[in-house]
Amino acid sequence: MSFVSRLMVMCLVKKVIIMGAGGRDFHNFNVLFRDNPEYRVVAFTAAQIPGIEFKRYPSSLAGRLYPEGIPIFPEEMLPELVKRFGVDEVILSYSDLTYEELGRRISMVLASGASFRLVNPFETMLESVKPVIAVTAVKTGAGKSTVSRAISRELKSRGLRFVVVRHPMAYGDLEKMAVQVFTTLEDLDRYGVTIEEREEYEPHLKMGVPVLAGVDYGKILLKAEELGDVILWDGGNNDLPFFRPWYMVTVADAMRPGMEIGAYPGEVNIRLADTVIVTKVSQAKKEDVDRIVSNVKSVNPRAKIAKADMVVTVDNPSLIEGKRVVVIEDSPSITHGGLPYGAGLVAAKKYGAEVIDPRPYAVGIIKRMYEEYPHMGPVLPSTGYTPDQLRDLEETINRIDCDAVILGTPADLTKLVKFRVPVVKVSYELKVIEGPSVKDIIDEFLERARERRALRR
Repeated sequence: MSFVSRLMVMCLVKKVIIMGAGGRDFHNFNVLFRDNPEYRVVAFTAAQIPGIEFKRYPSSLAGRLYPEGIPIFPEEMLPELVKRFGVDEVILSYSDLTYEELGRRISMVLASGASFRLVNPFETMLESVKPVIAVTAVKTGAGKSTVSRAISRELKSRGLRFVVVRHPMAYGDLEKMAVQVFTTLEDLDRYGVTIEEREEYEPHLKMGVPVLAGVDYGKILLKAEELGDVILWDGGNNDLPFFRPWYMVTVADAMRPGMEIGAYPGEVNIRLADTVIVTKVSQAKKEDVDRIVSNVKSVNPRAKIAKADMVVTVDNPSLIEGKRVVVIEDSPSITHGGLPYGAGLVAAKKYGAEVIDPRPYAVGIIKRMYEEYPHMGPVLPSTGYTPDQLRDLEETINRIDCDAVILGTPADLTKLVKFRVPVVKVSYELKVIEGPSVKDIIDEFLERARERRALRR
C-alpha cells in the first residue's frame, strides 16, 4: 500500500472516546470496537466510581489493534481530550443518569467539537443458547437485588441448574478479573473484591448459587452456558442487559416517582420489560404509586405490573432498640443512585434507635463523598473500593461515640472493617402484595423457554 493510500485509510478511521464507569464501557468496546479497524478508541473516561481513573485497559484485553492498551482519564478531562486527540465521536457507556444529567453530558461533548452517540442496546446484547431471565431497574437503589434474590430462590426451589451473571464492577486488576467464577464466600477473598461486589455476590453464594462476573462477557457467557441450564442476568446500576433476555423484569421505586420515565437507561428498561415490579409501595404515597403505574402503562402497555414491599428486619433487635447507632448503607444507592438513605435507616426507625449523623466525623474519601453527594442523609456510604478507602471508612466509624452499628448493606463488613461496637445486620426481602408473584413470573419465563425450544426442533 502506498503512502497516499495509507494516509487515506488513516483519515477514514473514526477516533472515539468511550465515556464509562468501569463496566459497560469495557463491554461496549469488546463487542463493537476491539477488532474493528474502522475505529480507533483513543481513551476511556471514568465517572461515578472513585479511584479507577489514570489506569489502562490492558493490551491483553484490548486486542491486536491496541498493543499499548487504552488509557483511562477522569471524565472532567473530556473536552481537553477531544481536542488533544482530534476525537470525532464520544460514546456514552454508563448508566444511572437522569435525563438532566444525560443532557449536560451531551452538551459538554457537543460543545467540545465531537459528536455524541448512544448505542442501540441490541447491538451489545450477546445471544445465549440457554434461557436468560434478566432483572434490571429504573434507578440504583430501587430494590433490584432483592428481586434478583427472590427469583434466585424460586429457581432453586424448582431444582433448576442455574447461574447468576452479574453486571460488571471492573475496578481492580482487569487482566486478573477477565472471567471470574465465584462458588463460595472464600472466592470473594481470593479475588479481592470490593464492598460493592460483596453486596451483590454474597446473598447468591449463601444460597449455593454460582456467580459469574468480570470484563470479557463473551467468555463469561460461554462459561455460564457450561455451568447452568438457565442464566439469571442480575443487572446493576440500572444498566441494560449484556445478554439478550428471553424474559425481562424491571424494578421501579415507589419512593422516586417519575424516574421510570425520567432516567437513562431506566426508561428503556421499562419499555423492554415483560413485568415491572414497583417496590416500597407501603412507604410511598398512593398517588405516587398510581403515577408510576400510569407512566409504565403509557410507555409499555403490554407489561404486567406488580406492587411489592421490601420487608426489613435485623438479626439482633435488642442491640439497637433505644440505642445510639450509626447506619451504613450500600454506597451506589445513596451516592450516584440519588437515595438519601436505604434499608439501614428504615430498620433504625422501625426499632426505635437514635441515629447519629456521621458527617462531622467523616475523613478522607468518606468526607469527599458527602461533598460530592450532598443529598445523603445521616448515614454512612459503604465506599471501599481500595484499601485506603476502607481505612477511611473504618476511621470514620470508630471516631463516633455510639452503642452499635447497623449494616444496611448486604455485604458482611465485619470481615473488612474492625468495629469497636456490636454490629447489627439488616435483611430485606420482597413481598408482592398485588399483581404477578415471583412464582407467576418464573412460570411464564419457563413456558416461554419451552416454546422457544419447541420452535428450534
